[in-house]
Amino acid sequence: MQGPRPVVLSGPSGAGKSTLLKKLLQEYKNVFGFSVSREFLGPLAKGSTSREEMQKEIDAGEFIEHAEFSGNMYGTSKGAVQAIQAQNQICVLDIDIQGVKNIKRTELNPIYISVQPPSIDVLEKRLRDRQTETEESLRKRLTAACVDLELSKSGGLQGGGHWWLRWHFLPKGCIPLLRGMLAGAGCWIGSITA
Repeated sequence: MQGPRPVVLSGPSGAGKSTLLKKLLQEYKNVFGFSVSREFLGPLAKGSTSREEMQKEIDAGEFIEHAEFSGNMYGTSKGAVQAIQAQNQICVLDIDIQGVKNIKRTELNPIYISVQPPSIDVLEKRLRDRQTETEESLRKRLTAACVDLELSKSGGLQGGGHWWLRWHFLPKGCIPLLRGMLAGAGCWIGSITA
């Protein structure tokens, strides 16, 4: 793929990826573009892609990564990333550990940033505080988070521009930190405004 080197944010639900992404896009709205995942959320979900349509596109090689969680399918199409790169923006993908494994097998060559909570207990509190999870879905997310935490530290996912962040809250200096990481990987995002 042509264009600036993409950035992959990964980590379990509740780790802080969305908060980090929101801050990054606010600070550098003309530098970064967010790749929205395609999804199949079940036969009753309005506006989602059908399972058959999504599987056909996956089989045709139109997705960079895809994963399934709790019966729902998610994925990032090559076209979504290419559209952002065509605007000469750094494409940011927010994906889970399954997606990271898939991307490692492609030629995308992104910078990986694994965002992790300080502990599983803190993550559980964050997820409970959202009040969006059933006990069953909470257990599934926490189990997936334990796997994510171990895999993100393993040799198979380290290297190749893979950074690992852990925090209790969004630090005031997160954008300068990210700027340093990206600059170290050959991406220049300009001066800090905050």
